[in-house]
Amino acid sequence: MEIFSRGIRGAITLDANTEEEIKNATVELVEEIIKQNNVQKEDIAFALFTTTLDLNAAFPAKFARIYCGFKNVPMMCYHELDVKGSLKMCLRVLLNVNTTKKQDEIKHIYLKGASILRQDLK
Repeated sequence: MEIFSRGIRGAITLDANTEEEIKNATVELVEEIIKQNNVQKEDIAFALFTTTLDLNAAFPAKFARIYCGFKNVPMMCYHELDVKGSLKMCLRVLLNVNTTKKQDEIKHIYLKGASILRQDLK
């Protein structure tokens, strides 16, 4: 069985720039990605989180570590480019996982207002 390194993308919008909102959104998004792709935590190579500039109340990686069991997963948090007209109040993640799945078997997850980012995946 061949193992591949695959990226799984996801995004979710928030209602407010609070620690609680960032926690809830991070946990909801990460848990849905794991569920939809049947990811085992030990197969996650790393996770990259980004937020739009209007979200700065907390680090999403902190909540992935505490509430999603990412204790041994290397993670980083960044801000997205502030492109005119782009979606606001948005948290994004890129999980790099080791898997036997082909690229077209990966399910990228876009929740709430972020669903407009990848309408082709509906």
